[in-house]
Amino acid sequence: MKLWDGRFSKGTEAEAEIFNASISFDQRMYKQDITGSIAHAKMLAKQGILTDEEAQQIERGLLEILGEIEAGVFEFTIAQEDIHMNIESALTERIGQAGKKLHTARSRNDQVATDFRLWQRDEIAEILEKLDALRDTLEALAKEHQETVMPGYTHLQRAQPVTLAYHLLAYYQMFSRDKDRFQDCLKRTNWLPLGSGALAGTTYTTDRNYSAQLLNFDHICPNSMDAVSDRDFAIEFLSCCSMVMMHLSRFCEELILWSSAEFKFIEMDDGFSTGSSIMPQKKNPDMAELIRGKTGRVYGDLMALLTLMKGLPLAYNKDMQEDKPPVFDAADTVQASLSIFNKMISTMTVRKDNMENAAKTGFLNATDAADYLVSKGLPFRECHEIIGKLVLACINQGKAIEDLSLEELRQFSDKFDEDLYDKISIRSCINAKKSQGSTSFEQVAKALADIEAAK
Repeated sequence: MKLWDGRFSKGTEAEAEIFNASISFDQRMYKQDITGSIAHAKMLAKQGILTDEEAQQIERGLLEILGEIEAGVFEFTIAQEDIHMNIESALTERIGQAGKKLHTARSRNDQVATDFRLWQRDEIAEILEKLDALRDTLEALAKEHQETVMPGYTHLQRAQPVTLAYHLLAYYQMFSRDKDRFQDCLKRTNWLPLGSGALAGTTYTTDRNYSAQLLNFDHICPNSMDAVSDRDFAIEFLSCCSMVMMHLSRFCEELILWSSAEFKFIEMDDGFSTGSSIMPQKKNPDMAELIRGKTGRVYGDLMALLTLMKGLPLAYNKDMQEDKPPVFDAADTVQASLSIFNKMISTMTVRKDNMENAAKTGFLNATDAADYLVSKGLPFRECHEIIGKLVLACINQGKAIEDLSLEELRQFSDKFDEDLYDKISIRSCINAKKSQGSTSFEQVAKALADIEAAK
């Protein structure tokens, strides 16, 4: 027997019943459903709508069901459609009339919205922990590699010398913004829909603020129609997830390149690599590639929910049953990706010599050579042209700028002097940067000190 079948004279067709059910995926919200129901029963008792004994019966019954679910012995059924009806039906079987009173002054519409927000709140807390762990790893690696020199790139072409610490701290900033976004998303997640009813409120004298207090919500949703039909919080969550995955994917792309024979900047630990079924020499960075690939999956989750919601009239529509699979999927994917990525980079081997040797080729000191001429009184644009011609000549001769004699250099400008050679050494180029947030050893040390001070 279904909890809503009083109006019907015929049962649901078997195929339609399977199609209609959501218990296969929404059962993962069992803890939130029970938590919300206990709070609702306490509120009803406080308001005199239930007796204290009835509320206590309900709580005891729900906690018993919770124990059975966590022990893996509770049987979910498609006939009861979803997590809410499965639990309520089982509760009523156990405690009788009091179980039938639990649904007073609420609807499945506000119930599922509450469960969903509670679940998302828990997931945000888990993701924030993993983001903090990753940021800690990046900080530790940056401290370790403050003296590790490497090429900085634009257009995937060698551009200027930087340190690995500086490069890693760029990603630290990305993941810090991700943390801020999830914390901000939490503010809009933590509004309570419970007590809104189906869409228009309820005739009972309830206390939604008390329910919010019991469930640690910051606010109650002020409009019941919006409360049951809003999924902005879930869309925002998926947007935050997509941003995290985008940042992970960018980093993975670099790690994949760096681990290739063409770069040889790093080597992945065996525990985070795989081999080839045909080529015995291969060591593939499959974990990084999978994270890169799963980014598209999370983008798809965001697009799925945006598309789901785009044409829905107020208030609740059954379409919204499909809101949870993409959110569940994205949360699982982000958490797994953050965990794997953190372990992967903490165990990789950095080939410091290869990084520094790469920074010594490709004219990464050309900008510093131009700045040298600026210091001698020439306009920057004129200096840019002089160094451009100098680089072209070096390319034709197969030389670096520092390989040229002073006599050769002065064919391009009489401003060149012996002090140039020190100015354009790789470490001098790095340390000459004075602007805040630059790659200089001093500025990177300051950035690390600021990170430590902010803890």
